[in-house]
Amino acid sequence: MKRASILTASLIVSLFTLLFFSCIPARKYEEMEIKYKGARDSLNACKDFTKTAQTLINELKAKQLELEKQKYGLEKDTNIIGTNLRHLTSKYDKLNQVNEQLLAQLSKLTANATNENKTLVGQLQMTQDELLKKEDELKKLQIELEIKKKNLDDLSKQLADREKRIQELEDLLKKKDDAIKDLKKKISDALVGFEGNGLTITQKNGKIYVSMDESLLFSSGSTTVQPKGVDALKKLGKVLDQNSDVNIMVEGHTDDQPMKGTGEIKDNWDLSVMRATSVTKILLNTSNIDAKRITAAGRGEYFPVDPGKTAEARKKNRRTEIILSPKLDDLLKVLESN
Repeated sequence: MKRASILTASLIVSLFTLLFFSCIPARKYEEMEIKYKGARDSLNACKDFTKTAQTLINELKAKQLELEKQKYGLEKDTNIIGTNLRHLTSKYDKLNQVNEQLLAQLSKLTANATNENKTLVGQLQMTQDELLKKEDELKKLQIELEIKKKNLDDLSKQLADREKRIQELEDLLKKKDDAIKDLKKKISDALVGFEGNGLTITQKNGKIYVSMDESLLFSSGSTTVQPKGVDALKKLGKVLDQNSDVNIMVEGHTDDQPMKGTGEIKDNWDLSVMRATSVTKILLNTSNIDAKRITAAGRGEYFPVDPGKTAEARKKNRRTEIILSPKLDDLLKVLESN
């Protein structure tokens, strides 16, 4: 660039010298002037081009500096990669050795496995045959299982129904038990003056036992109830009249002393039955109890409370028991539904 500028300047000086020191025709002068202007324009263009070129040179230098930095980074990365490559190459060589050893072992195992494969193929065929048999058996078992599942579903439904009925029974039993407890309290309240004086009230096996000694009800060998016994039976009858869901069993009991009579009462059987009948009639005549609720029975001497042969034991055994048990109609309906 600089060399071109110097040549251009020299050319301009030469032209001026020719103009001043030579006699040049006007036309020639005009041509020279035009050339001078052209040279001057070229010079200015060269200057602009020089500036542009200088700017480009500066940019290229900056770019070169950036590239040198990148080159340094690449060389550094290349060194790291080279180191890693050497490590990987070493590992690859070791792996290659291991691979060759494994291939050798595989070849040996393959050779040994050829005979084993024949055996395994035979075993596989047998296994497949057995598998087919097992599949057939499995299908049969599945059919049986479906049948059993259906039966199980039916049984589960039946069990659920029975559990429901059992719950109903338990609820009814609890209701009956609560009613018996309430009835016992009412009887105890009504007979408060008699309980412990020839009369006891107990609850067992879901029933209430009102036991009256002979001394409270009868004279010895008699079937006529004494006034104090009638009073106790009236009070008991009022309670039983108000609790119509209770069945009444009147049982007469004697001691084991044989009775030899010539009238209506011939033995202890007659005495126990007639005493039970006398008590039953008083309960019916002094209340509105439905006669269908009452059963009168004589037990004679065969159900003693005390098996002893003493006078005290015989006194305990001479008694009349009024056994109160809840009606089980609701329970029977539930049971019959089964």
